[in-house]
This record gives sequence, C-alpha cells and structure tokens, in this order.
Amino acid sequence: MGLPWPLPALLVWAAAWAVFITLARAGWGVALALLAGAGLGALGSVLGHSWWRRFMLALGFPLSLLASGLVSLPAWLWLLPLGFVLLVYPINAWRDAPIFPTPLAALGGLSKVIALPAGARVLDAGCGLGAGLRALRLAWPEAELHGLEWSWPLRWACALRCPWARVRRGDIWRASWADYQVVYLFQRPESMARALAKAQAEMVPGSWLVSLEFEVAGQACQHRLQAPDGRPVWVYAL
Repeated sequence: MGLPWPLPALLVWAAAWAVFITLARAGWGVALALLAGAGLGALGSVLGHSWWRRFMLALGFPLSLLASGLVSLPAWLWLLPLGFVLLVYPINAWRDAPIFPTPLAALGGLSKVIALPAGARVLDAGCGLGAGLRALRLAWPEAELHGLEWSWPLRWACALRCPWARVRRGDIWRASWADYQVVYLFQRPESMARALAKAQAEMVPGSWLVSLEFEVAGQACQHRLQAPDGRPVWVYAL
C-alpha cells in the first residue's frame, strides 16, 4: 500500500497482462482471459489513493489491450471491465469514504481507554479489504470481530483475508449497530454527524464509536488518541 506512484499501476497492469496471456495460451479463450485480467485489475485498483488513480488501475489493462490491436472482440464485450469496476465500487457506496486502509498499528491504544470483556462484539463499518479488522484484532485479540462491506468482491476478499472475523455484505447505514459494543469506521468528515446520530439511536449506553482521522464537528469526545503516523483516533462514549 505504501508503494510510490506509478509503481502500483505498473504492477497491477503487468499482473493483469500476465493473467490474460497465461489463460489465453491455456485455451480459455480470449473473452474469458479478458474477463480474468480485467477482474484482477479491478481488485487491484484498491491500491489507488484517489478515484482517478483507481480508474487508471482498473481500466489500464483493457484499454492497453484495446489499443494494442492484438485481439478483435465484439464492442459490447469492452463494457465488461467497467462492470467489474462497478462491482468493486457500487455507485450507491460512492457517497461513503474511498477505500483507504487503516494502518495496522493505528488502533493499538484503544485497549488502554476501552476495556472490553472477552467476546465483546466489535464492528468495522465499511471494512473494505480488512485492514481495519486486522488493526482491531491487534487492539482486542479476544473480541468477536465483525465486518460490513457493501461491495461483494471486497467483502469476499476481506473474508478470505480475515477468516477469524465474521464478514458480511450490507449497507452500513441500513444495518443495525445495536448488537455491538464498539463500532469503528474510517469515513469522510461529512459522514461523521450521521454516524454519531445512528450510534446514539441504536447502540446501548456504555457502547463506543471510534473514528480514525475524522471527528464529529462540534461534539466533545471522551478520548483523542494518536496513531503512529500522527493521525488522530476519536473515541466517543454513548
């Protein structure tokens, strides 16, 4: 995740080309090989730290294949790479935060200010590829960790990466938070007031809302921690 640009793009494009060439030579057919390469590019696009970089990562392979003139495919087939991008980044999820990974050690101080009993239920709302779940596991190794992610490819990848967590597909704003002692999110500033209102309406007294980097404007927090990279971790008691 910390590779300098454009190295992530070059690696993703090279991997997509390698998959395409390997499968085409193995007899899969050009169309299926294109789908596999485009799918890998769409998943690899999470390495981008902005929307335009993500689209470059996701569409670089199919566009370069089209420009190369190596294959002749029906015009409609070139819409499939865009379909992969929409699967990874559903339009109704664009209002939420981009996929920025939580640094592994970012939440290490939480156990010092929030004492959770073994088996306490903790939710990563918008878990992406599972970086937040890994950080939460480091903070509370005995907690029961749950992840919620709208994009089904990311949900699937997160479940594979974090087999010790219970990861499911869902809308973080529609799913209930009532069963969790802690809800963690890495959203965007304009989403934080909505997140706090939902937490206050659904979670039991004594529960906690934790946000990396972004605070709830005008709302006093109970604790303000600092991640190793300098970003604040805001902790709100409910």
